[in-house]
This record gives sequence, structure tokens and C-alpha cells, in this order.
Amino acid sequence: MSLAPSNRYSADSGFAIEDVWTGLHASGFGQAGEGRSFSFHVEHQQLIVEVYRPRLSGPVPQAEDVIATATRKANDIDLFDERSLVAAVRDAVANAQPVPRSAR
Repeated sequence: MSLAPSNRYSADSGFAIEDVWTGLHASGFGQAGEGRSFSFHVEHQQLIVEVYRPRLSGPVPQAEDVIATATRKANDIDLFDERSLVAAVRDAVANAQPVPRSAR
């Protein structure tokens, strides 16, 4: 398991990984640009990414803060290699689909 230094993986696009833990139960979080944050984790051999709305009201996002999600099979991701995991997360964030909302 490893912990990446703050903003180690950042680009001009606004995508930045703040923390990443590798391994079978990989997880982490970061910024997706435009004030949006995201988190990811591996569950049941799937990479699950949640993108949150900008300007969260508290330190811990709630279910209603999720604006987009992405899932991907973790079979083809080297979960023990930080670079492979970060690349998969970056692709998942870019391809996240909006969460349908009921009447607001």
C-alpha cells in the first residue's frame, strides 16, 4: 500500500489526485476541475468512481452530492501500480455518466 503526496498527479485540465492507496482494496480522492471533487474505490472487482457537485457544504459528501458515476472492471487494472490505477481513475472520471435525479 502506498500514499501519494498531495497533488502528485495533476495536469492543466484540473484533474489532480490528492491521495491514492493501492492494492486489492485501492481507494483515493482528488479534484476533477471546475471545483468538482471525486472519490474512487475498488469493490467486488470493480473500480467505482463518484464525482461530486462543486462547493460541497461539508467535509464528507452525501448521496445527494453525487452528480456522476463510473464503474469499470478492475481485472485489467494493475491495482498495485500507482500509475496504472491513476490512469484508470482519470479515464473513469472523464467518462463518468450523470446521475439521474427525480423531481427536485
